[in-house]
Formats: sequence, structure tokens, C-alpha cells
Amino acid sequence: MPTVEAERMIAVPPERVYAAAKEIERFPEFMPNVKTVEVVERVGSRVVSRWVAVVEEFKRTIKWTEQDEWNDAARACAFKATEGDWDKYEGLWTFEEHPHGTRVYLRLDFDFNVPLLGPLIQGLLKKLVQRNSEQMLEGLARLVAAG
Repeated sequence: MPTVEAERMIAVPPERVYAAAKEIERFPEFMPNVKTVEVVERVGSRVVSRWVAVVEEFKRTIKWTEQDEWNDAARACAFKATEGDWDKYEGLWTFEEHPHGTRVYLRLDFDFNVPLLGPLIQGLLKKLVQRNSEQMLEGLARLVAAG
């Protein structure tokens, strides 16, 4: 099971970055491969959403339902896919105060098997997920910098 990690410093206070990250329905605005995010339930710290994304390299649309557990006191979010195309998709976001603003850290453990291609694409898939994670943090930085 591959794991990717991404980190970014954002020159904005952590409470603003964390608040923007919680607005997951806005992710398609800054992530070109994410077509839709539909929040289906918000109860306390738990958010359930349906995602649709496109993996151009595989000419494939992937869909999943995700459950996020937001911890406002720790400024962190544990997330996982509860159904859909991912065999495994779970991880953690943290938003730590730093002298230069906010250190955002993302860890994602995933598994996605494409029939007939399996091992041939695992290396490519890890690179794509790594790139997507870094683009997500970059997009989040642009979103909060814009106000």
C-alpha cells in the first residue's frame, strides 16, 4: 500500500488555512482533476462527501464517498473513503502554527487496483497521487492568499 506525504508553508495564520481547508466543496475551484465534491452530511466534526475526479493518464473517472473527522482544537483532519473506487484511501491533514504562518502537512495511504494493469501502473499512480497532493496544497495556499 503506497503512502504519499506533502508539506507546504503558507504565509497565513493557521486558523484561516484550516477554515479554508474545511470548505471541501470549493476544491474543484483549484484542483482541475476534481470535478465535483458534494457534501451530503455535516454533523458536528464529521463531514461526509461524494467526490468525482478524473485521472487523465488512465482515461478514467473515479468516484468515492469520504468521511472527514475535523478536530478544531488540534487543527487536524483524519479522512477515509468509505465506499467507491479506491481500495484504500485514508490519511491525515495537520495545520500547525509556524513563525512564517502555517505548516500544512498531508499524509495519504492509498490503494487503487486497475484490472489487468495492476503492478505496471502502481509506480505511475504513486507519482500522480503525489503530484495531486502537492497541487492541492498549492491551490489551498492560493485560495487563502486571495482572501
